Amino acid sequence: MSPSSSRREPGERTAPARRKPAGAKAADHEPSGDRAPSERRTGRPARISRAEIVAAAHAVLDAEGVEKLTMRRLATELGCTPMALYHHVRDKEDLLRVLLDDYADQVDLPDLPDDPKQRILVAATAMHDVLAARPWIVEVLTEGDLFGLSALWFSENIIDAAVAAGLTLDRAAHAYRAIWHYTAGEILIRGNAVRRAADERPTYRDQVFADLDPETLPRLAELGPRWAALSAADTYAEGLRALVDGLLAPGSDRR
Repeated sequence: MSPSSSRREPGERTAPARRKPAGAKAADHEPSGDRAPSERRTGRPARISRAEIVAAAHAVLDAEGVEKLTMRRLATELGCTPMALYHHVRDKEDLLRVLLDDYADQVDLPDLPDDPKQRILVAATAMHDVLAARPWIVEVLTEGDLFGLSALWFSENIIDAAVAAGLTLDRAAHAYRAIWHYTAGEILIRGNAVRRAADERPTYRDQVFADLDPETLPRLAELGPRWAALSAADTYAEGLRALVDGLLAPGSDRR
């Protein structure tokens, strides 16, 4: 050791040397404030809220339908693990029930007229419009026993109006079922027809109707070139009026 390196002024104390682990590099001991933001440790990920789950699930359903909505797919959309979703819903069926209730609670219900027949027409049309805006709901309602409790407003008022029009309670329930079947079928079938009509590629149905034998099927052969457009036409209101007229016609098993 040279004299210059060991000489100290009276009363001067040397600072203790920082000991480094064996094999450590200088960069390993840089102050933490010099780290890039992406390298700093982050806290626990933010918890997924029920509202976020509902919004993401609605987005998947509206874009791709019920079949594509899985807990794993939803977790991917939210950037979380499927396990994080189970803090809010038990499974896919429970999730669909939550979604049905959420959507039904947002529906603006119409004011109903006093006349029983008009009341049925207004309530049924409102039901159709609500479901047509979210066709996936019809698939869920027709495949299982799930439904939104708020949606029972439509059933209650249609049945009540049918009773007020003179039907027995049982017949009023049957009348509602007929209206529901017509409404659900119209949404599903016409929805598919609209999608086919929007597709520029000819379908098998188009080819068949274009080549019908006018001797064997004269009416269909005449309609053939226009069948796709006719199938996609919105005739719900016209059909509903005819159906309700028949359900409420004199002699239809009144009290």
